[in-house]
Amino acid sequence: MRLRNHLKPTRQQRLARAKFALPSFVTLLSIACGFGSIVMSVDNAHVGLAADYRMSAILLVLAGVFDALDGFVARATNTSSEFGMQLDSIADVMNFGCAPAMLLYCYGFVQLGADHPTLLRAGGLACFVFVACGALRLARFNVNVGRTDPRYFVGMPITAGAACVAAVVVAWPAPLTTTMQGYLVMLLMVGVGTLMVSTVRFPSSKQPKSMLLFVVIGVGVALLAWLQTRFFVLFFVLYISFTLLLNIAWQLGWRGVPAPAVYED
Repeated sequence: MRLRNHLKPTRQQRLARAKFALPSFVTLLSIACGFGSIVMSVDNAHVGLAADYRMSAILLVLAGVFDALDGFVARATNTSSEFGMQLDSIADVMNFGCAPAMLLYCYGFVQLGADHPTLLRAGGLACFVFVACGALRLARFNVNVGRTDPRYFVGMPITAGAACVAAVVVAWPAPLTTTMQGYLVMLLMVGVGTLMVSTVRFPSSKQPKSMLLFVVIGVGVALLAWLQTRFFVLFFVLYISFTLLLNIAWQLGWRGVPAPAVYED
């Protein structure tokens, strides 16, 4: 009896275990949203309800919220761990690689594929390219932690890539009806995937804050109120265009915005 009581966890130990489990629980909520998005996309593939496709895209946004929240919870409770980082990386592949690819495949190609089977297969391949690029992007990020300038991402972050393709569904939730639209979605998936595995430097949230940032946020809020769901498409067009122009300017020698620092091995 004395040995059994000795082995029984104390209340403090149980609280400590619960505290370490909290970030992983938030990550699982993120996975639940990603899985829910996949299920809703598949169920709606042959029905084509615009509201369901939009809800599937919104679930991806919610998965992104939980993805950001799990890191915040881990830092706030001082419970960051290797296990949590691995779980978060696996969740990112599903939530921001597989789930948006499945959404765009069902939204863009399943109904068109009844009359255009070649487009269906080509669309599936384009969506796979997006998933593969997202997985490669995450793997590169994991091995380069501490080796790159934290002010910039090397390649488009997978969360931004997922939000970029999902923004199209949020803006125009009705499934595609023409082959030209299908080709444009294929170009979107391959283009965003290519940006994720590129070496283009995308600004991160660790940039120094300035008054200009607050002005941009204010303009963004005003545009959101005006454009509503189509604001997000405009946002990503500007975000990608600005980033590409900034990288070209650096190549030409402009240093109005500090270029990424080079870390020696």
